[in-house]
Amino acid sequence: MQADSRPQRSSLFILCLLGSLSVVSPFSIDMYLTAYLRVASDFGVPTSAVSLTLSAYFIGLASGQLFYGPLLDRFGRKAPLAAGLLIFLAASIGCALSTSLEMLVALRFLQGLGGCGAQVASLAMVRDFFPPRQSARILSSLFLFIAVSPLAAPTVGGIVVAYWGWRAVFAVLFVVVALILALVWFLLPEGHQPDRGVSLKPLPIVLEYGRIARHPAFATYAFAGALSFSGLFAYVAGSPIVFMDNFRLSAGAYSGLFAALATGLIGASQLNVLLLRRFSSRALFGALLAVQVAASLVFALGTWSGAIGLYGTVALFFVCLSCLGIINPNGSSLALSPFSRNAGSAAALLGFIQLGIGAVISSGISMGKAGGNLTVIGIFAVTSLAGGVVLLVGARRARAALAARDIAS
Repeated sequence: MQADSRPQRSSLFILCLLGSLSVVSPFSIDMYLTAYLRVASDFGVPTSAVSLTLSAYFIGLASGQLFYGPLLDRFGRKAPLAAGLLIFLAASIGCALSTSLEMLVALRFLQGLGGCGAQVASLAMVRDFFPPRQSARILSSLFLFIAVSPLAAPTVGGIVVAYWGWRAVFAVLFVVVALILALVWFLLPEGHQPDRGVSLKPLPIVLEYGRIARHPAFATYAFAGALSFSGLFAYVAGSPIVFMDNFRLSAGAYSGLFAALATGLIGASQLNVLLLRRFSSRALFGALLAVQVAASLVFALGTWSGAIGLYGTVALFFVCLSCLGIINPNGSSLALSPFSRNAGSAAALLGFIQLGIGAVISSGISMGKAGGNLTVIGIFAVTSLAGGVVLLVGARRARAALAARDIAS
């Protein structure tokens, strides 16, 4: 049997390896943000043009999700994961040696495409190594790894850029990801044996994604969770507008505030581990989504009326972001819980939905910049409310589907 063939590793050891995989892309994004001015200066382009390199990474990260899912189910987890990380390493070398902005944009796309494998595989392997009832707790722990990125990565990236230049950021990423690849390849058990019955032909892949998307539990919790989680994209894309453009905070004050608000995500994700001892994932998901909807609507109405100043804005952002620390791991767990044989494809589709909606939200923030705070906070409120509506519409069918799964188990 598959379970008997795995080398025995402790749950904490496996969790740490999965956590290291989950931060490949967050660190690749956040470490690089501090290099914008240097890149613009070296290539003689406006700083706004350098943002294309970040957009290219997001496009690679989102589009790669749908390809890695079937590969992870067909060939097992480790071989496609290793291939993706090798693409990431090769692209990192290319980024460090780029001679034009266009070249850097193309290579950042490839880097995102490679790094995507780590993100999808880490999510799928939670389903491989841990039973469904534990997956929300494990995802909360993984979220802790991810949440550390906005605290640590910009600081590390700033030091690297200051002393060795922007190209050294990619050298550091190469070393770190090469080490992660070695640890995973030699020490992480194969969580899912290759399944030759999984087709790699386009039509069966599309049909498989269609079957996953139509499952009531997946459709409800994936889309409700993704709409809720898109508030984080609105915050990341719009917080410089809110705090630096409109409230006139300095760059240093903004960085400190950004890190402080990130502690809400971190703390909530760990509080979720404790709450799961007394409450179900479904109960926590519904309750915190309701809190997020209420808080974001109060936030939008208060901003529209001019009743909320700097301190109120900080407090309400903290509440809304903290809700995500509980909503996201529970929603992901519930969406993936019906799947075992095709967990890789389900994880890939879930990631694609989250990143796809997030990319659209980020674009909306950019196009609506003239609206100031209200654009950012209004989008946050609308997406939260939309997530609540999806949950209300689909909750009954989702509960029935999960109950049927439990009976079958």
